Amino acid sequence: MTVRKLILSVAATLAGLGAAVAAPAAAHADAVPATGPAAARCVTGAKLVPSCGVLWGAAAGGFTGAPRDAELKTWEKKSGRTATIFHTYHKGDEVFPTAAEVAMTRDAAHPRVLLLNWRVEYGSNWSAVAAGRMDKRIDAFAARAKAYGQKFFLVLNHEPEDDVKPAAKSGMTAKDFAASFRHVITRLRAGGVANAVSVVAYMGNERWMAQSWWKDLYPGDDVVDWVGLDSYVSAEQNYYHHGVFADLLDRRAPGGDGFYKWATTRHPSKPIMVAEWGAYHRIGRVVSKAAQFDSVRPELAKRPAIKAIVYFDTKRDAFGDRDISIDSSGASLSAFRRLAANPLFNVRLK
Repeated sequence: MTVRKLILSVAATLAGLGAAVAAPAAAHADAVPATGPAAARCVTGAKLVPSCGVLWGAAAGGFTGAPRDAELKTWEKKSGRTATIFHTYHKGDEVFPTAAEVAMTRDAAHPRVLLLNWRVEYGSNWSAVAAGRMDKRIDAFAARAKAYGQKFFLVLNHEPEDDVKPAAKSGMTAKDFAASFRHVITRLRAGGVANAVSVVAYMGNERWMAQSWWKDLYPGDDVVDWVGLDSYVSAEQNYYHHGVFADLLDRRAPGGDGFYKWATTRHPSKPIMVAEWGAYHRIGRVVSKAAQFDSVRPELAKRPAIKAIVYFDTKRDAFGDRDISIDSSGASLSAFRRLAANPLFNVRLK
């Protein structure tokens, strides 16, 4: 289970090593190197897929009560780079994009794109959404999305796995989730929303990937633009999910494929977004996250389908025992700043 989901429910190196991340030839044949002068040519396309390089993003200030836009700006100064993707969270009938979110994406000096995470079914269930009983809610959002006008990423009910209730007629089966996702995206498109880029975001956890129903969660290539993953690693040895960046990408069911292999084999035309990632340790322990942060760039070079990574930063999770911040130690922050400085992330929004 990812650290972020635990929070919600029960969560290389120097720029000179910035070798290009080449896109899969079949899906992104126009890719160019993402270093040196060529980096300036890395731009996003119709579905916000970069022609080269990797989109860089973050959600900051979890559980502080502080405004998320202010927290992100502080995080950007700390990390040394603007978060091109600004990840925010909403549920039910909340009115969004908010004025603050809109302002963040209209800051000409710091170009950003929204990653809006929406639990459409809040207060109801997936079956009700799929049956059209939440259409008023969907249509209200559609009107706001069209008025907003700019392209944005839209995640529906991220990390659905541990919300699944396999019992028939529960309204929350894996197939209900897929049908709900399909209904929302289909209705938005039919209502004229052309600026939403859909993302299905999984936990990619061994426990859930081993379930017989896990494969039923996928809504279909025609309604999914990006495949997302929320996954974390521990920087603390002998603690849950200790590892480096490769480990959060490769968790697998017994005898099955790791997440990255599953996504690229089953849905090869879809770019992958690591929609939440982070390194954690227990609060009060002096642990460097440098190994975890230094492992990211070399791993991205081997995984060309990954086109965006979005850090989730918080000093304390909902249970009060894990620190996922980038500056939990001086060595951690230095390593993260090295990663952030890499020209691989020099992607221009278009």
